[in-house]
Amino acid sequence: MLLSEREKIDDIKKIRRNAHQYYLERSKVYRKFLELEAAAFKDGALSKREKELIAVGISIVTNCEGCLEWHIREALEASATEAQIVEAVGVAIEMGIGPTSVSSRFAAAVLEYNTAPQKTS
Repeated sequence: MLLSEREKIDDIKKIRRNAHQYYLERSKVYRKFLELEAAAFKDGALSKREKELIAVGISIVTNCEGCLEWHIREALEASATEAQIVEAVGVAIEMGIGPTSVSSRFAAAVLEYNTAPQKTS
């Protein structure tokens, strides 16, 4: 049975909440990760909102649905607008596809190299 998007999000929230508490109680590494996360997303040269928008894009490119659910909510709570999130998604789409154009140019160079007449000395 396929889950609806809402059911998937609800499941992700439930799993995250349970896993968070589990690891918070048992893992020093997880607690250190939470410190890292807090430091990474606090306002600095970039605002928390800008950092969350970056994280939305990275979440798309890395195909992390749980990350998307988290960072979209965090971006909204940090005053990002729907339009800003949609633009961040647009950048992620380009970054997911854009590297293929670079690889295709390299493929053309490899093809050209391998099909060019060989010079003999």
